[in-house]
Amino acid sequence: MLIQLITVGKQKEPHLVQAQELYQKRLAPFCKFDFIQLPAVRLSDHPSEKEIQKALSQESLSIQKYLKGLSIPLCIEGKQLDSQSFSQLLTHKIPLQNSAVSFIIGSSFGLDQSLKNSAFLKLSMSAMTFPHALASVMLMEQIYRAYQIDKNTGYHK
Repeated sequence: MLIQLITVGKQKEPHLVQAQELYQKRLAPFCKFDFIQLPAVRLSDHPSEKEIQKALSQESLSIQKYLKGLSIPLCIEGKQLDSQSFSQLLTHKIPLQNSAVSFIIGSSFGLDQSLKNSAFLKLSMSAMTFPHALASVMLMEQIYRAYQIDKNTGYHK
């Protein structure tokens, strides 16, 4: 199965880059994992709503070039799943429908509504807001945990 994680914005924190690399290695035995980081559209210090929407639209076009399979954007209004339910989704339900899934994490202004509207599932990690770099590490860990739950290892304990 192909799992893509598409993020908008580059990672700058060395410890988070190390964590991303760690989970990419851990995921290698379970799936083909592609981590795609796209540049965010630069905005003024105090952008108007129109500028923000234009940037989100441009970022959406970049994201759409990479989408494969089912799309799952992360957004605050998405569905929250516990680790067991996420494991079932990732290891049993999604593979029955498609051989690829693309998780999407937007920039600090979120994602264009068109990406959310065309999603297989909108997912929320929490009602809290996290930096996208940290959210990517958290999602990678949950993907790894999902496979560990499916294999019934002791990792989930």
